[in-house]
Amino acid sequence: MRIGFGLPVSGAWATPENISSFASRAEAAGYASLWTFQRLLIPEGSAMESVYQSVLDPMAALAYAAAVTTRIRLGVAVINLPFVSAAYLAKQAATVDVLSRGRHDLGLGIGWMPEEFALIGATMERRGARTQEYVQVLRALWGPQPSEFRGEFYTIPRGTTAPAPVQPGGPQILLGGMAPRALQRVGRIADGWVTSSRTDLSRISESVAVVRAAALAAGRDPDAIRIICRGVVRAGEPVNDSSGSRLLLSGSSAQIRADAAWLAEQGVTEIFYDLNWDPLVGAPDANPGSAANRAASLLEALSPTA
Repeated sequence: MRIGFGLPVSGAWATPENISSFASRAEAAGYASLWTFQRLLIPEGSAMESVYQSVLDPMAALAYAAAVTTRIRLGVAVINLPFVSAAYLAKQAATVDVLSRGRHDLGLGIGWMPEEFALIGATMERRGARTQEYVQVLRALWGPQPSEFRGEFYTIPRGTTAPAPVQPGGPQILLGGMAPRALQRVGRIADGWVTSSRTDLSRISESVAVVRAAALAAGRDPDAIRIICRGVVRAGEPVNDSSGSRLLLSGSSAQIRADAAWLAEQGVTEIFYDLNWDPLVGAPDANPGSAANRAASLLEALSPTA
């Protein structure tokens, strides 16, 4: 299983210096990928987790990391597609792919917070149907030129978009979501599935089975679908869920590494340890120096070469 690392994009450790430093350290330590995520608005009075309180733009952060790395892949998990026009995101993703010399992976979600939809002026209606066309538009704009597309929701007037991504056909498209329909959509049209921070990892094999069954039914190779786990790491004392069971990826470094190995047995092909969810690292009021030191220690302890 490939091991990745969450780029510093949230809270106290999300600084230019830390993006450069941790991107370089992760590459040197043998990590396979770096990941960002998107959050646009915290509604007044919201009790959302501290990780969401202050978040850098995911694509800009990846471009910044591209400048200081040469091998490690650069992914976003995820951008909510209703918030960005397909054509504009196609241009952004192609640019990151060019700047990174072909190392970009693009994760997409459908969004869930009504206030963010209001902020953007987007609609929550028929998000699933829009997703399928959105993916078609991205692939058309990254494919042979000139391109053209006319669907129910999106139109590409016949013309040319350049530069093309370095990766033939463009970056791999990964979809989020936890509902059965979302998982089936992954199997039908995407290159992979990205779990959310709320996914019950103890039952992940059930979701993997839905994705792979949908791929098989669509005439695709189910084993070619990437299964990417956002690893919400809770390092230190083990954390128990409501039933008293230890949450996966909590506890000592040895326990976290053992959990990652177990997830590989359940069908996960990639995991990235995301310390942005650690309140001592990714909270806005965390001590910046302590946050960076804690993150650096965990990066080394959990590295693939440790």
